Amino acid sequence: MIRKAGTLTFALAFLLAPCTADLLPAQEEPWGPILAEFSQQIAADVETDDLGGITAGVVVGRDLIWARGFGWADRERGIPAGVNTIYRVGSISKSFTAMVLLELWQQGVVDLDAPVREVLPELSELGGRPPGAPEITWRHLASHTAGLIREPDLEGAAEGPLERWEEKILSSIPATSYYAPPGESYRYSNIGFGILGYALGRVAGIPFMELVDASLIRPLDMHSTGFVVTPAMAEHLAKGYVRRRDGAVDTDTPFLEHVGRGYKVPNGGIYSTVGELGRFTSLLFAASTVPLLGPEARRLVETAQTPEGSETRYSFGFFLYEGEGGETLVGHSGSVAGYNAFLVFEPGSGIGVVLLRNYGGGTTNLGEAGRALLDRLLAARLKGGG
Repeated sequence: MIRKAGTLTFALAFLLAPCTADLLPAQEEPWGPILAEFSQQIAADVETDDLGGITAGVVVGRDLIWARGFGWADRERGIPAGVNTIYRVGSISKSFTAMVLLELWQQGVVDLDAPVREVLPELSELGGRPPGAPEITWRHLASHTAGLIREPDLEGAAEGPLERWEEKILSSIPATSYYAPPGESYRYSNIGFGILGYALGRVAGIPFMELVDASLIRPLDMHSTGFVVTPAMAEHLAKGYVRRRDGAVDTDTPFLEHVGRGYKVPNGGIYSTVGELGRFTSLLFAASTVPLLGPEARRLVETAQTPEGSETRYSFGFFLYEGEGGETLVGHSGSVAGYNAFLVFEPGSGIGVVLLRNYGGGTTNLGEAGRALLDRLLAARLKGGG
């Protein structure tokens, strides 16, 4: 149990906790007042939650032009949340997995509409395939339209060391079933993305985690991003907190998950910082200094792959939202034990918002806050003629 600090004590500690912010263009009108108001709200929310911290960042293209930490990366050790704090990003990992798929597609290694079973014959073990249903394709898996249930019906599927995650994938496939024919509807599927990552490693002839490192992490110079917490990363890793319904705080579950979550690697295993997630999104801007994705691949990311009329619009590893100005916003959320994350950006301008938190739930709805901030920044930019 973490005791609630006295008002004066916490207020003083909170003022000391946030790291210095990088306020380059954001100090100038029209963004300065917007970011100041946003900071005040996040600071108040973190103080109300009285648990961990949030790091927020604004990116333009490849550059992190504003960032600030609020609260604690490690409350017990008095370490403040900061710009370089590393968090688990949960399902934003799916975006990494989908970008590797698009890279392989560009290289001619993968046909997006080819059956994945050509590479992964184990998919014949999936249960309940509807009569006459088409084969599951790479496109289906990357857009949650493969007709698969969310989680395998296998005890312990989401438990176990990182080095054995592939075994958990293979044992999870027979415990996974269809709910609908592929391509007919959207339903979020963690096991679907787990299968996608495993199949990408097989088709590329490189273990999946090494494939992501070679395809994305090293080319983008992301030293604080990866599936494995290195000693250097551990120095900046935020401690995860889970507040139970009875008010008790659990730090053991988030700590234990650092060594592995069973099959949940391609769909939830990445660690990163606000700046490096911003650099990752630069893949999708024409101005990126590391042109890993061409214009056609970027177009696919901005184009819904879900059936027409679906309430949720999802492309390749990203949700699509409509901004207040009618723009297409591209983003993803993430949630695992002790950590929440959200990133969203507008491809035309290259402006994006990243929010990372080291505790579950909390006063701030990261998705709503991130999208609202991005809408305000875009509106101010247009009003100012930028």
